[in-house]
Parts: sequence; C-alpha cells; structure tokens
Amino acid sequence: MRGWSHETSTTYSPEVRERTVQLVFEHQAEHESQWVAICSIADKIGCTAETLRRWVRQASATLGCGIRKRLMRQRHAARLALAVSLYS
Repeated sequence: MRGWSHETSTTYSPEVRERTVQLVFEHQAEHESQWVAICSIADKIGCTAETLRRWVRQASATLGCGIRKRLMRQRHAARLALAVSLYS
C-alpha cells in the first residue's frame, strides 16, 4: 500500500505465538467475545489485535481442535489434581 509502512517489526517465536493463542482460548469465556479477549491479550504482549486474531485463526485451521483438546485435557488434569488434594 502506498504511503503505509511499518516503522518497526517484531518477530515472535513459535512458542510465544502458541502460548498466546492458548491464552485466548483459555480466557475467552471471561470476556464478552473472542475479539475482546484477543484485544486484551494482544495489548498485554505488545502485538496488534489483528496479528493475534490471525494467529488464532491460523491455529484453528492448522490444528483443528488440537489446541482446544489439549486445553480440555489440561483443565481436566487440573480439576483432578484439585479434587485429589481436597480429599487427601
């Protein structure tokens, strides 16, 4: 685009991208919409909301439900650990 340019460009590692996408999935229920969660998290890590939105869409398309399934397993394991600690 003419007259438009990035003054700075930040490259995020694949690990940072994956963890940030996980944060969106983990915290979207706490927000009015996924977009609001994306805006909140993007602001905290210093990227644009649009960049994070693209990462989320790419992860969803590439991994399908892989991230969600992994998060569900992690949540289940955390609940089990909590239950065990409460009854021990």
